Amino acid sequence: MLIQRYTSFLTVVVTAISLVIFSAASKADNDIQFNTDLLDLKDKNNIDFNKFKKPGYIVPGVYTLAVKINNDSLPEQKIPFYAGENDSDMSRVCLSPDVVKSIGLTEETIKNATWWHNNECLNLTALPGFTAAGDLSSSTLKLTVPQAYLEYRTQNWDPPSLWDNGVPGIFFDYNLLANITRSLKMGNNKYNVTANGTTGINLGVWRFRGDWQTQVANTDSKSDFRWSRLYAYRALPQLKAKLIIGEDYLESDLFDSIRYVGASLRSSLLMLPPNLRGYAPEITGVASTNATVIISQQGRIIRQEQVAPGPFRIQTLSDVTTGKLDVTVKEQDGTEQQFQVDTATVPYLTRPGSVRYKLAAGRPSDVQHHTQGDTFATAEFSWGVSNGWSLFGGFIGSKDYKSVNAGIGRDLLNFGALSLDITHARASFNGGEKTAGNSYRINYSKRFDEYDSSIQFAGYRFSERDYVTFTDFVASKNYSELTGRNKEMYVISLNKNFRDIQLSGYINYSHQTYWDRPASDRLSLMLTKNIDLEKIKNINISLSAFRTKYSGSDKNDDGLYLSASIPWGDTGSIGYSVQTSSEDTINRATYYDQINRRTNYQLSTGTSDKGISAGTYLTYEGDRAKLTANAGYNHNDYASAGLGAQGGITLTNEGVDMHRQSIPGGTRLMIDTDGVPGIPVSDRGVPVRSNYFGKLVIPDVNSYYRNKIKVALNEMPENAEVDNSVVEATLTEGAIGYRKIGVLSGEKRMVSIRTPEGEYPPFGAQITNKNGRDTGIVNDGGYAYISGINSGESMTVTWDSDKTCRITFPESLSQSGNGLLLACMPESVTNSDQKNKLKQ
Repeated sequence: MLIQRYTSFLTVVVTAISLVIFSAASKADNDIQFNTDLLDLKDKNNIDFNKFKKPGYIVPGVYTLAVKINNDSLPEQKIPFYAGENDSDMSRVCLSPDVVKSIGLTEETIKNATWWHNNECLNLTALPGFTAAGDLSSSTLKLTVPQAYLEYRTQNWDPPSLWDNGVPGIFFDYNLLANITRSLKMGNNKYNVTANGTTGINLGVWRFRGDWQTQVANTDSKSDFRWSRLYAYRALPQLKAKLIIGEDYLESDLFDSIRYVGASLRSSLLMLPPNLRGYAPEITGVASTNATVIISQQGRIIRQEQVAPGPFRIQTLSDVTTGKLDVTVKEQDGTEQQFQVDTATVPYLTRPGSVRYKLAAGRPSDVQHHTQGDTFATAEFSWGVSNGWSLFGGFIGSKDYKSVNAGIGRDLLNFGALSLDITHARASFNGGEKTAGNSYRINYSKRFDEYDSSIQFAGYRFSERDYVTFTDFVASKNYSELTGRNKEMYVISLNKNFRDIQLSGYINYSHQTYWDRPASDRLSLMLTKNIDLEKIKNINISLSAFRTKYSGSDKNDDGLYLSASIPWGDTGSIGYSVQTSSEDTINRATYYDQINRRTNYQLSTGTSDKGISAGTYLTYEGDRAKLTANAGYNHNDYASAGLGAQGGITLTNEGVDMHRQSIPGGTRLMIDTDGVPGIPVSDRGVPVRSNYFGKLVIPDVNSYYRNKIKVALNEMPENAEVDNSVVEATLTEGAIGYRKIGVLSGEKRMVSIRTPEGEYPPFGAQITNKNGRDTGIVNDGGYAYISGINSGESMTVTWDSDKTCRITFPESLSQSGNGLLLACMPESVTNSDQKNKLKQ
């Protein structure tokens, strides 16, 4: 009997859909008419087809819907639907000013917009091409908005009007390491516990932060806890800048860094679209017709853009674009222009017409929060004068110290990129001594595409004997004389790839001389080779070598590391390495493997001048923290063990969660899974499952970037389904974002619904749960197939817009089986009354 009823229900649905299609095909603007004489139903008069009369009709009310703009998603919002002013059988969506603001319309579009319903709703008819359609089955409001109405946006980047400052909240991020070592010679134990992290409070646009660190050891009777930095910051989207107040470290491209207490304002490249960050050349030319400009590199198209007749200027190349670019201008008549543009990267080059700046003022301080010295101020800038030329400069000064810098950067096209600058400094010391000196610097870089290599001569810098940096000047307050003044410094680095033989190499050399002490040098070399044999692929061989000569030392610190690894099984590898230095030579064999996606380990054994050794290392990527464990043994020397935990606790008005956290104080996103635990969600890597309260935090999300968070559908728990498997968020730096994923959790059952009078709701009556989610629809004879059923919970049945009743499921669903008979009672009636009335 149940199967026959369900078959009848399917017949009704198929018939209704057929009528809809036929009616829409005959005349799209007409109301859809249903001929109930075609339906074989017991009670044809007890059928509510009014909700199907108009295409896309939604019962007037307020719904919580996820907003989708073209292909982009916004958080869930309260969306009202009102009855049509001229047709009560029509419903009309209301886009409030808050919703309109979140869409990211241009100022001109908003200025020309008109409103209805007491100026509370945007009039879409005044914006051709702008459409809105509600879909209650997926709890989504789909907006189609012409690109001309929207602010500039690119893939994975939104305009400032769509940036989300998140919700108020507090968090505690930590990185804890504990180690114990037993000396096999002395027979005693030493333990050491160290931890560091960031505590934060978010209020509106402000981020209040406290960096902390602590250490406890049995060799020291005192524990050491201190706040290493206390500060607050906020984004200034209009200025594309970041304001910081409190303790900070001077961030400068021209002057040495120093710790201070004060305030700073600096432009942030993170707030710009990715293809406008850093330096990249302009592409200019003249088109004869409506043309397509194609920019490519070694056959790979980087960008295509249509231009109108006349001069064109393309400024939207990514700052990672380097080397020789091929430009083709395809005219409408089939003719083509072709030319090449060379570019290189070097510090201080800025896009034409752009200005980068950094401002700061305050007093120098130490890690104990003590200020020292006089108040100082600094400012610097870099201005893209024209295509290939940049000017930069700045100053830093206090009562007894003044320094000014000026420089120029130039893209030399085929010959690379170059910058030159000079810094002049004057200082007056406590003893009456005065100094004045200059420092000269040159930077150069060049990529050789034809040789798949690059060279960077990142500075020759020469400083005169009487040149004093601000950092040295502040330090002189604590010392009778300055020592270790820099004289010459240069760094040369070279990268080279040999793709044909799968070999890559890197070499770096730095040299630093001083006016009053011996020079220091550092040379490092790295070679990596991949080998594919007939049966074994991806064999990796790596060689690293270095030599360091420290100032004032007669000995060189030399080191060599050679390793080889071979894949073993699906996820494992075995390896051998030899490491030698002036102190010891170690031979080591290792085995690495994964237990699952969350857990990996490494086993090792080796020999050295000190004897035989063995060790193991385990990493577990948990939902609530990242855990590590290690153990080591060296024959007749020591045995050790260690534990580590890295994570955070985030608390907001929406909920609380313990979670992994790699970047202390970083941006994070709290996901609400409708109170359902165990829902797997991730933006990359191993999914995180919602906790007992249905909350989880995705850590380390990118700031000013459209993050896409996905539900791992293949790992969903049984009896759970989601309305929207992907949510998006563009968060400001340090924000605690919040998004909700509609989850329907519970059993699925065929039920029979009756009113106290023995009747049943009409066909088409809608069934919703306590969260307003659609869970089913009533079919012929009061039968309904309902999802998301949980013991003792209630659901609401609605028809004719204003007629409702409530059904409540029994406490023991396992004994009820299919064909469950439920009383649909007015909401004021108790559960016991429902049972009694149904028995009567």
